[in-house]
Order: sequence, then C-alpha cells, then structure tokens
Amino acid sequence: MAAEPRPAPGPADAAEPEILTGSGAILRSLEKLGITDVFGLPGGAIMPFYDELMSDKGIRHILVRHEQGAGHAAEGYASASGRPGVAIATSGPGATNLVTAIADAHMDSVPLIAITGQVFSTVMGTDAFQEVDIVGITMPITKHSFLVRRPEDIPATMAAAYHIATTGRPGPVLVDVTKDAQQNSAPFIWPPKVDLPGYRPVTKAHGKQIHAAAQLLVESKKPVFYVGGGVVRSRASAELKELVELTGAPVVTTLMARGAFPDSHDQHLGMPGMHGAVTAVLGLQESDLIISLGARFDDRVTGKVSDFAPHAKVVHVDIDPAEISKIRTADVPIVGDAREVIVDLIDAFKKAAEKQTPDYSDWWSRLELLRTQYPLGYTPTDDGLLSPQWVIERIGELTGPEGVYAAGVGQHQMWAAQFIKYERPNSWLNSGGAGTMGYAVPAAMGAKVAQPDRVVWAIDGDGCFQMTNQELATCTINNIPIKVAIINNSSLGMVRQWQTLFYDGRHSFTDLQAGEQQAFIPDFVKMGEAYGALSIRVTKPEEVDDAIKLALETNDRPVVIDFIVSRDAMVWPMVPQGATNSAIQYARNHAPQWEEE
Repeated sequence: MAAEPRPAPGPADAAEPEILTGSGAILRSLEKLGITDVFGLPGGAIMPFYDELMSDKGIRHILVRHEQGAGHAAEGYASASGRPGVAIATSGPGATNLVTAIADAHMDSVPLIAITGQVFSTVMGTDAFQEVDIVGITMPITKHSFLVRRPEDIPATMAAAYHIATTGRPGPVLVDVTKDAQQNSAPFIWPPKVDLPGYRPVTKAHGKQIHAAAQLLVESKKPVFYVGGGVVRSRASAELKELVELTGAPVVTTLMARGAFPDSHDQHLGMPGMHGAVTAVLGLQESDLIISLGARFDDRVTGKVSDFAPHAKVVHVDIDPAEISKIRTADVPIVGDAREVIVDLIDAFKKAAEKQTPDYSDWWSRLELLRTQYPLGYTPTDDGLLSPQWVIERIGELTGPEGVYAAGVGQHQMWAAQFIKYERPNSWLNSGGAGTMGYAVPAAMGAKVAQPDRVVWAIDGDGCFQMTNQELATCTINNIPIKVAIINNSSLGMVRQWQTLFYDGRHSFTDLQAGEQQAFIPDFVKMGEAYGALSIRVTKPEEVDDAIKLALETNDRPVVIDFIVSRDAMVWPMVPQGATNSAIQYARNHAPQWEEE
C-alpha cells in the first residue's frame, strides 16, 4: 500500500541548502513526504519539535489525551485511507505509551511512523529523567527503529522511515530523536540519499511459480481462495474480484480482509476462523487446493494446525518471505505483492484454462448445501434485553457500505465482523493480531480525520470503551464527529463466554457492574455528555432504529449510544481453541453433522 512521497517546492530545493534546526528538519521532511495530519502529545524531550510545529500551517496536529490514543488514531488513519499514520510522543512514559499501538500495527501490517523525543545525547545511559531505551524496546515490534543524534541525519532518516513503513509488507517504524538533535542546526538537504542495505522487498513474483499455481487451479476439484489483509494493504480488491470471477472458485475473507471481496457476491463463503461462518470454515477444511493471498495461516483460522485442510495443496502468496511455510508448508511458494501476483495469475489461468477447463460443479453443490444448512444467524435473547447481534446488524443496515466501522476486541468485534455487510476495502478496522482492547474509539477518530466525508462508527464494548474513552474530548474539541455504539453487557463478554463454556460457568472477575446492571457504573450517558457528545441510552428494541438514525443525522459533535444488551449472548459459530476445524460448533452444544458427498 505504498504511498508515493509528495514533492513540495521550497527553499530546500535551492542551490544553497537551507539551515534548519533538527525540529525544523523533521517538520520539513514530513511536509515533503506528503504528511498532512499527525496525532500526538507534547512533553519535555519533544518540546523543541512542538515549538516548531506551532508555527506550521500545512500539517494538522491532533492533540490526544493519551499517547496510546495517538498510536491507534494513526493506525485508524492509515487503515481507512491507505496513507501512513504518524504518532508523536515524548521520551520515557510518553514513548512507552505508544508501544501497544506500535505492536498492534506490527501484527496487522499497518504503515505507522512513530516519532519520539529522547533525552540529550550527553546524558543517555545515565538513567536521566524520563530516559527509556525506546529503540531497544520497540525493535522486535517494528520494521525498524532509528535513533537520531545529529540534526544533519534527520532528512535521510525520515525518508527512510517513510519508505520502510510503506513498502514491502507495511508496518511501523520508530524514529527517536535526541533533544539536542532537535535543537541544533544543520543544512536541510532534500531529497536525501537513502541507503538501506539489504532492504529490497520483492514485488514481482517468479513466472514459473505463477504458472504452477495456475495449473493447480485448473486441475483442482475443490479450490478456495483464502484472502488475508495483504490484499487490502496492496489495494488489490479489484484485481481479486476479476480473478475470482474468472476462475469461478469460492473465496473466504479473514478478519483482516473483511471488505476485500464483496459480502454480497455469490462466490463469497464468508469469514473463516474460530468464529467464522460454517461454510467458510468447512470450505477450507474440505478443500483440495488453498490459494492463500496475503494471509498468514493464523492459529485462529487453522485451529489445530496438524488437522487443518488435510487434503489440500497450498499456494501461498505473500510479500513477506518469512510468512511462507512458517505454519503450513507451501506446495507453491510465491513471494510478491498481492496485486502484482493476482494480475499475473489472471493471465496464467487464462492460458492454462485453454488446455484444461476446470470443473467445480460438485464442489459448489457441497458448498451450497452447507450454506443452506448453516446460515449465519443468532438466537434472540430471552431476558428482556437487546440482542447485540441485531443492534450491530441494524447499525450496518442503516449506515450502509460507504461507512467505516472500527471495532474494539471481544464479542462485539466478532459480531461486527459477522453481521455488518462489507462491500469495499478499508471499511472495516480492527485489532486482529494483537487483540487490543481500547482500539475502537481512537482508531475511529483517526479514520474520521482521514475520511471526513464518511460516517465513522466505533463499535465498542463497555470494557474496551473504558480504556480509551478520553479521546472523545479530542473528538469534540477538534470537530471529529464519530459515532460510538457501546455494546453494553456489563461484563468482559468474550472472557465470560469462555468461562461459561470451558470453566463450568465460573465467572471470575468478568462482571463490570458491582451490583445490578441498572446501576450503570460508570454512567456512559453522563460520561459522554461530560465530553460534549450527544449521548443516548437504548434499552428497548423499538428505540434502536431511532437512536441510530439520530446518530447518523448528528454531525456537529460525537455521538455515544449506550445499548444495554444481554450478557448471556454468545458468539457462534465457534471452533474451540486447539480443536480441529471439523469440530466447529454452530451453536452451543451443536456441532454440525454432515455426510460426505
């Protein structure tokens, strides 16, 4: 999803380089790279840069209430727009507060540039005030982490950070700049010379491997396209649709790939995985060929790896060679950018199909039978409280596919992935790999900054919401009118579900209300109002649509809707952790029984 740096004319392009402070060089580099929005929080070690930023009119700075919010906002910005997000923090705790978001971006391949201040280089290593080795801390969770001690090194470092974050497999890059490097001056030379020995991402795949994959496609009887987030990051959705329609084979889209292929398309089987659609899960399990495009065979998809799709050959396409055969050995490994590989595979399949026409008719009969027998659905609640699945479904239906939906982590995340229909890429934002509670509100905020003309929902749980709701203040003050739907079951719902199923109903420390549910501690309506948001509580089915419509009509401030839902609702289907996908349960105590065709 590389975004081309946007050149900008200026004094630095003159014959005599302009002399800038290191802070000025950071700012000028961001401008040259086309960055228009950043999220951050000032502090002592980054103060010189903030002093410089104050006078700049070309870059919008969003002052967050917590550095983790800056990181997730930058992630949401990147995931909704395809442009890299930028988060800024000071040294010590400011930098470490970014770590969760950096790790999240690393797991989900989000292009993120984190800029942190560092203590003076002369006192580094002395345990100076707010000194933390953030480069060392983040090295395992970034594509690269830079430490800058001299102002003359800043332009090349910033250009390198941008290049690394946005090319190959996208991901986070950290730039840690000492305070003296920010204060001292040096000539600003642009474009700088960027030398990254050994960093040569492969985008064009080997032709022999492409033809081998095409041949397997025409020979197979039960193929499945297994589509991951890499297709979204490489902006390959249009090419994917062409390939899938050309071949006639079914497709599944992972949690990170929702929207990469339209949910409404007949060839889409749904989402695979622990809480995937039965047809998608068993489609992979019973296939004889898996064409993996930008997916990494995550444990939530494979279940028990040794029993995963035991009769399938694997074509594994990924831009990161480290992912190929890491979990499931690939019969045809293909290193390359998903979009370029798909384009080549289209041509190769056309040629292969001229000699041998594939026949998937029996396979589709099997899949249609599964689709009929096990449609995605839910059981209405019997305790008088709202069905969370229905609430989320109505949000999606009333908002439509042009909206952006950011989810926290837990039951509401799975329901949002299941019951909202996604028709386009970059419309579904969530913390997939890291599973970070507190992601939704700041990510929605970042998405709204990147896509101001779209409706942006944060679909959150009452547990997640209490981790980062302070960013509502940021939204109100900066005119970022997101909509927040709190799916309030008064508990840590997914943990509670597991305790119900696997711990004999011992609900250990998962109830968030001290007494009766009506106690409302905290009162999210009062909290939302305190932050300047239009705030509503919904307890009855007849109130749901009116509340959602009011939220959609309100664009002068954030909206918070507290939906009071049943705490006994569960996410189904489900593959128990460590079990084979063949043991998927369609509902509680209901494992599908089917006969081999």
